[in-house]
Amino acid sequence: MARNLVGALQRHHTVEIASRFSSRDGTGNARHQERIAAIGENLAARLVRRWRTGDPANNPGNNPGNNPGAPDAWFTYHVYHKAPDWLGPAVSRALDIPYFMAEASHAPKQAGGRWDTGYRGAEAAIRAADGIIGLSGADAACVLPLLSDPARYHRLAPFTDTAPLAHAAGARARHRRDINSRFAIDAETPLLLAVGMMREGDKLASYRVLADALSRLSGHGWSLLIVGDGPARGDTEAAFAALPAGRVTFAGAAAPEALPAYYAAADLMVWPAVNEAYGMAMLEAQATGLPVVAGRTGGVPDVVRDTESGVLCQIGDAVQFAAAIAGLLDRPDRLEAMRTRALAVTAAENDTAAAARRLDEILRGGRKARAA
Repeated sequence: MARNLVGALQRHHTVEIASRFSSRDGTGNARHQERIAAIGENLAARLVRRWRTGDPANNPGNNPGNNPGAPDAWFTYHVYHKAPDWLGPAVSRALDIPYFMAEASHAPKQAGGRWDTGYRGAEAAIRAADGIIGLSGADAACVLPLLSDPARYHRLAPFTDTAPLAHAAGARARHRRDINSRFAIDAETPLLLAVGMMREGDKLASYRVLADALSRLSGHGWSLLIVGDGPARGDTEAAFAALPAGRVTFAGAAAPEALPAYYAAADLMVWPAVNEAYGMAMLEAQATGLPVVAGRTGGVPDVVRDTESGVLCQIGDAVQFAAAIAGLLDRPDRLEAMRTRALAVTAAENDTAAAARRLDEILRGGRKARAA
């Protein structure tokens, strides 16, 4: 999504990556967070000096642009208690420019906890923002109370470049033949697809829910193709080991440009989405016309339109998940209607062009409001 945001912004604005500094602390170590904050403060000061003096020597964070011109606005992606923004508020305040952020989240339960330094930093940044762009409806409830003016919060649908995905949908029959041939999958069997990293935590939990659900579908014909890899590959394979031989195929990791063919070839995407933010793979799948069965969590409802382009289930409920899959496999007419709907909705509402126009509107509005 960060790459998508840069691409969308570039349609109407010049974008410079100011720094590659990472503020994330995944351990909950208070001293580490304080060191990160101090590094961020120093980098912010160097950026301000660079833009005030036009001196490329003040170029922190391996910035490739070396553009000495001061920016008209600052834009930060994905601020939360584990990854606060130690640069944007300081730079925008010093240069008197608008400060925007996308996908900010706030979790009051983290106050006083292991990430308290990051929590307080993220909260201060959210309060300072001239505009916050919400990509997930789940974030709004806790972010809005921090804003003096709720009009500073703007919703933006998750988006991607739908053109190559729609193109893949037009070649669905060819992609299906290729996938069936490459992985020796029965051409007459409905093809289920799961796409996800294999790592401990929520991803592995999602794979385990999926394996449990599929174990309840012995009376249905299906094949599952899993695209993904990672450090929990062994545990993921173990989760599916009890399923009938030949029904589950592990394709391994795939390059982003290869994914449209996988989406187009399948009949149904299945992903339990345990604690998923919103799931770009599910959005990409629908942009090829692939319906989705997913868990109802986080921003997933912003991506999967329940009963229209897919079915949402109670998070972690393998019984309900199995029933949703069976219900669609038993109704190919409904599956086809969802395929048509998914293509139409994503093209209209989730394409980069629409997002670029909306972002331009938000940024120009924020600058105007600040100047007033």
